[in-house]
Amino acid sequence: MRSKGTKSITENRKARHEYFVLETYEAGIELVGTEVKSIRLGAVNLKDSWCSIDKGEIFIRGMHISPYEKGNIFNRDPMRIRKLLMHKREINKLFGTVKQDGLSLIPLSLYFKDSKVKVQIGLCKGKKLYDKRADSAKRDAKREIDRNIKLRNQ
Repeated sequence: MRSKGTKSITENRKARHEYFVLETYEAGIELVGTEVKSIRLGAVNLKDSWCSIDKGEIFIRGMHISPYEKGNIFNRDPMRIRKLLMHKREINKLFGTVKQDGLSLIPLSLYFKDSKVKVQIGLCKGKKLYDKRADSAKRDAKREIDRNIKLRNQ
């Protein structure tokens, strides 16, 4: 029986630190059997991955899927370029905005949706150092406020 719903596999935390996420999109990913088995074990890393658009198709690069230990000859290169599955009009829209505005396509998370592996792609704008400092200051201030509220309520 196939499982229903969504189950998170991995998040790209570095992406939210390095970029402002303007929009998110969902895409399928073209995988082979041993890669899916390895993903089910959680042996995947999105840390330094990005997406590119070539000849009307979108690809994910830099995503590392560890070889499945029982896969022997069926294992593929862990860093190979994998094709993403999206509608042509969505790819063309993304291509236009990426070329025009100088934005990046960054994979944000990988998850199972009704037993299919999906990738959440973010249309992102790079943060400057002062943006990262401001975010860090906001996060620290919120943590301090929450801590004080918790102490007062006890």
